[in-house]
Amino acid sequence: MQFILEIRRDLKYFILKGGDHMPISAYVFIECTAGSARDVAKEVARVQGVKRANATTGPYDVIALVEAPDINILGDFIVTKIQGLPGVLRTQTNVVVD
Repeated sequence: MQFILEIRRDLKYFILKGGDHMPISAYVFIECTAGSARDVAKEVARVQGVKRANATTGPYDVIALVEAPDINILGDFIVTKIQGLPGVLRTQTNVVVD
C-alpha cells in the first residue's frame, strides 16, 4: 500500500490519500492561561482532526479527542496546531489503545 500525505500547516489540516489505514486516536489534556479555557476549547474544536474539545474542571482546562493517520503525524499535529494556539500553556497526550 502506498500513501500520499500532505500536511498544510498554514490551513490547519492534513490529507491522507490512498491505501487502507486505521487512524490513531488520542486525548489531549490542555493547560491554559487563566480565563482562556472556553476560548481555547472553541479554537481547538475548529482544527481539522479534532473530534471534540471541551472546557473542563480539574487539573486540565480543556480536553480534546483527536485523530491522525499515525503517531508521527499526531505529534506534529499537536505541536503545530494545538500547542501553537494563544492561551495554551502545555499539553499532555494520552493515546487510545482500545
